[in-house]
Amino acid sequence: MIRTTLLPASPPVPLSVWLVDGRRAGGRALRLAPGLLDGGQLERLAALRHAADRWTYAAGHVALRRLLGARLGLAPQAVRFTRRPCAGCGGPHGRPEVAGGGDVRFSLSHSGDFALIAIATEPVGVDIERVPAAETADSVSEVLHPYEAAELAALPAELRPAAVTRAWTRKEAYLKGTGAGLSRSTTLDYLGTGPTPGAHPQDWTVRDVSVPDGYAAAVAVAVAVAAVEDRSRTARGGMHLASAR
Repeated sequence: MIRTTLLPASPPVPLSVWLVDGRRAGGRALRLAPGLLDGGQLERLAALRHAADRWTYAAGHVALRRLLGARLGLAPQAVRFTRRPCAGCGGPHGRPEVAGGGDVRFSLSHSGDFALIAIATEPVGVDIERVPAAETADSVSEVLHPYEAAELAALPAELRPAAVTRAWTRKEAYLKGTGAGLSRSTTLDYLGTGPTPGAHPQDWTVRDVSVPDGYAAAVAVAVAVAAVEDRSRTARGGMHLASAR
């Protein structure tokens, strides 16, 4: 039986976004994982073939439990997850939520060496992606909004991979936040490929997140959240509070 230790709950913040460096935090997270992660998470961790992927997965999921536990006043291992019904088919595989978490909402994404976590008081989604090779970027542009595809076609070839990644992270963050995920066509919503989001879907705000070179990231939050906690600071364990812009 897991002993539940009550911790002082942290005050609610409308939206905070955390960047986790798997290279710095992965070793310690792997040591903590057996005592903190649930059975499904441990199975997914064990199935990862590459050490770097295991480090990032462990670091992201351990950090998520620690952050949610601090918000809820629970020990990290006492945090339980559930899923909303799928927005597309109604099945039990929709947006993940904290069981009994009230208005605490979260989203987690990982790519390469980094994981990105958002915790908010309203529905929220995040996405982080490594900038791909030119051939992959060209194939992704084919499934974007027609205006986004036109913007990409007008760019020099060397600028397209970063622009594609900006567009994709904005789009996926929004679709994760709504719960629709990729059951909604990625051609329907225009979010732009430029240095800042070109538009915001109705009732949502989409912002880019500052991440290391070679990556792009975005956060999407229901418009009721007006403020983003954007103080950037380094914390123990390879986490820092990222700046949303």
